[in-house]
Amino acid sequence: MILFLLDNWQQALILTAEHLLLVAAATAIASLIGIPLGIIISDRQNLAPLVLDMANVLITIPSIALFGLMMPVLAVFNMGLGNVPAVVALILYSQLPIIRNTYTGIKEVDPEVVDSARGLGLSFSEQLREVLIPLSLPVIIAGVRIAVVMNIGILTIGVYIGSDGLGHFIQRGIDQAHREQIMAGALLVALLAILVELIFYRLEHWLKPEGLKAGVEDERS
Repeated sequence: MILFLLDNWQQALILTAEHLLLVAAATAIASLIGIPLGIIISDRQNLAPLVLDMANVLITIPSIALFGLMMPVLAVFNMGLGNVPAVVALILYSQLPIIRNTYTGIKEVDPEVVDSARGLGLSFSEQLREVLIPLSLPVIIAGVRIAVVMNIGILTIGVYIGSDGLGHFIQRGIDQAHREQIMAGALLVALLAILVELIFYRLEHWLKPEGLKAGVEDERS
């Protein structure tokens, strides 16, 4: 496996960059959809069960089946194969962790803090900007982290509908019964997931309000 990576390090770098770029694009678009939805259902409780149930249904669809469903739908626009259906599928899969964490993060803000903001006459949009989003941001980022790590793994299957990424090592390894190539692809996917998760953990800690960090330190001591 190591010898295979050394012999094919340039291709490994290219496939890793492609993989990361597709996951980043899908997660960014998913966040632009999911975070506002999470904010909306936190203010409109009657919509929360419906939106969360729909996101739950999406994530239970097997990835290969969802990729297959994307193909005929996007074929109408001549985009049935390649990166587009893979990215669309990843966007759909990302909705549950992003929406749920945004909703949960906002709802878990201390009610006394929210009441104080209302007492100052802040509108809901002002509460979001000044209080709710800053306090819930680490939880929201945790949802994005879950989506990114999940998408890194799911995208490997996208190679079967023509997408780029590290799935090519695994697919070719299976086709050629080349165990080292399969293991190399799997190793790179795992390392990429671990690296991204560590980066997001640091980002969550950095974005956590100083008061909450102090509270955690006091509990530890």
